[in-house]
Parts: sequence; C-alpha cells; structure tokens
Amino acid sequence: MTAPQTPPDGQPPEEPHPSDPHPSDPAPDAAPDGGGPERARELREGVLIALLVALSGALLGVLWAWLAPRIPLIADTHNVYLKNTEGEEAIGADGTFVLLGLAFGVVTAAAVFFFRRRGGIPLVVSLAAGGLLGAALGWLVGMWLGPTPDVVAHARQVGPGVVFDGPLRLQAKGALLAWPIASMLTLLALVGLFGPRDPEPEWPEWSARPQQEPPAGD
Repeated sequence: MTAPQTPPDGQPPEEPHPSDPHPSDPAPDAAPDGGGPERARELREGVLIALLVALSGALLGVLWAWLAPRIPLIADTHNVYLKNTEGEEAIGADGTFVLLGLAFGVVTAAAVFFFRRRGGIPLVVSLAAGGLLGAALGWLVGMWLGPTPDVVAHARQVGPGVVFDGPLRLQAKGALLAWPIASMLTLLALVGLFGPRDPEPEWPEWSARPQQEPPAGD
C-alpha cells in the first residue's frame, strides 16, 4: 500500500472547483452558429424574388408577341413557302426577344436593389434564376399568343395564294440568357455605385507620437 503523494513545498492538493469546466465539456466560448435564422430569412427572400421575377416573364411574352415582326408565308395546293425569301423577319424576332430580355433584366435588378439596398450572392443567384425562368416563360407565352404553329392547317384555312403569318419562334436559344446576364451585371453595377461602403481602417497617427529631441552637442 503506497502513501498518497503530497505536492512539493507542503502545499495542499488542488481540488477541482465546481465552476471549472470539465475537460470533456466543450469550450465555454463555443456557441452555436448564430447565422442560421439569417440564412433562412435570406433563403426565403431569395425564393420569393426569383418567383416574382419569373412571373414577370409573362409580360415579356406579351410584348414579344406584339412587337416581333411577322414572317409572311404563302402556300399553293401542295407546299408552303416564304413570301420573302431574303426577309429577315426571323432574325428580327430573335433580336426583339434579346432587347426585351435586356430591358427586363435591367428593370428587375434595379427594382430589387431599390427595395433591398444591398447585394450578396443569394440575391444575385435569385435574380439569375428568376431571369432565366422568366425568359423561358416569356418564350412560351409569346409563341402561344402568336400565330398558330400548325402551318399546314393554317394554309388550308386561308387557301392557296393567300399570305398569312408564320408561327413566332425563337431560333437562337441563347437569347434566353439575355435577361439573367443583364440582371447580374446591373445589380453588380448598382452595388458598386450605390451600395453600402465598408468602414475605412483607422491608421495610427504617426504625427501624434512625441519626437525625440536630438542630444545636445558638447
């Protein structure tokens, strides 16, 4: 049987204080992540913004069906032909869609920045996703409001030798990216020009330090 060891200098053994943390306990300064509610709020706002932006694509479709140039077609008893073989109406329809997409991208990004007054990755992603969905919705709405896509039935309805409008189509599918690209660039520009500024660092005042006087000469 061995005797208990006594600490040097005759000091009594140290007993753990009730308030001291146990070694297995987490550090006292370890706190749960406080950004959870903030992230959830930003996620909800991002989904709402993307949904509202996407729904505004219906207006783009209405304007596209109204402003896009028509493609004149003519038919005989067997086939359907372009009335103007060198016409640029199909390119004009794509160009109209691109211009409308750019305008909607600028307007939606400016409206969101006006209400939020800040940027951030969630906001940029929401605008990009909403713009892409809005462009797709505008494409579908425009084709639905335009002339019927059944060219053969339309030609039979009007009769041979009668000019009629061809269906409204988007030849270059890359035009769908005009809206989200314009939204992201506009938001970044607005944040850079009018967004909140980071506080400037405080530089030490070197002039406030006392200057050492030179030693007096002999």
